[in-house]
Amino acid sequence: MKGLLYLTFNYILYHRWKTAVMIACLFLTAILPVTISGLIRSFEKSIYTRSEMTPVVIGPEGSALDLTLRALYFNRGSGEDRLKTISMSEQEEVLRDGLAIAIPIHCLYEAKQFPIVATTGDYFRFRNLKIAQGEPLAILGECLLGADCAGELGLVPGDQLLSDRPKLLDLAGDYPLKMTVAGVLAKNGSPDDKGVFVDLKTAWIIQGLGHGHQDLQSPEQDENVVRQDGQIKALPSKVVPYTEITESNIESFHFHGDTSSFPVSAIIAVPKDIKSQTLLEARYQNNDRGVQFVRPVESIKEMMSVLLRVRQFFMINTILIAVSTLLLTALVLLLSLKLRHGERETMFKLGCRGGTIIALQVMEMLIVGVVATVLVLAVSWFGSSLAGSYFDSWITRGGS
Repeated sequence: MKGLLYLTFNYILYHRWKTAVMIACLFLTAILPVTISGLIRSFEKSIYTRSEMTPVVIGPEGSALDLTLRALYFNRGSGEDRLKTISMSEQEEVLRDGLAIAIPIHCLYEAKQFPIVATTGDYFRFRNLKIAQGEPLAILGECLLGADCAGELGLVPGDQLLSDRPKLLDLAGDYPLKMTVAGVLAKNGSPDDKGVFVDLKTAWIIQGLGHGHQDLQSPEQDENVVRQDGQIKALPSKVVPYTEITESNIESFHFHGDTSSFPVSAIIAVPKDIKSQTLLEARYQNNDRGVQFVRPVESIKEMMSVLLRVRQFFMINTILIAVSTLLLTALVLLLSLKLRHGERETMFKLGCRGGTIIALQVMEMLIVGVVATVLVLAVSWFGSSLAGSYFDSWITRGGS
């Protein structure tokens, strides 16, 4: 055996380019199906874990999958879908009779392309989110950053973050909001790591449903205003192109209208038990409020069934390519045996058995196969290890 290995390694080293081509052929044939299978398993694990932790989502009528991705991954969607909301009064409907906990989610805006997620304290308890730095939300205009968001933006508690100017939703020309970073959440390997979390009222201020006023009569504003004909006007050069909530103006911020009619993107409902979930679902059947009841796991299963059907067609094509590659490899081996006829005669004259050259050929293919397999498994493992966070980010950003 030692002699076979010695001869085989020396043959491989001498014919290094031929060996490299054979390894490359086997590697390229196997890497795509193996890697894709690993990525799909990683994707399934990532997306099913979060959906299984979220029993029920209630939101506007339309695509159940879009609603699931909006509530679980803060996917803002595109076009008119971004405008679909339900009223805050649905929270009271869920809470009625104590069937479930209701967690509102408002995710219509972004800050530096990270989703601004407005919710309540129940969400942090539900997702088991802990604060690694700073303090929890306390006043209007504060935000909590996910670990990845804080890391990529280089922000720490006390820094400020400006919301992106709305594009589709900027119907009234509202200014962005300059938020103060209250704290940074501990990393937990979920889409929450890329979120900018705020209070619901802060999101409604960004949306223009609430606003504050400057006291132009105060002496501090003398350098920012001009007095003419008994009227006070702000100087254009002193107009701040964003909204900022400070200690001096926070008391002036208010909302017009009943906050129970204000919009939210979805409501996560956490029923007490199966019976409560069934009763809650019955309450939302055939309702005339334009609201739907969705089980995230079922929506994700429908999406994955389509993905798995596509994978089946892909695997059939891969099998055909693999067969053709193996046939070509067999042809190379047969030609190699023919070319090594003189080598076989020499070895036979030296006293080797007739099957030695065949054993050398088999040993060569085993080494080539092992090297190609190790490379495939290494690349596949590396890709799968990066896939979880990438898929979460990809879904959150709408597949872009």
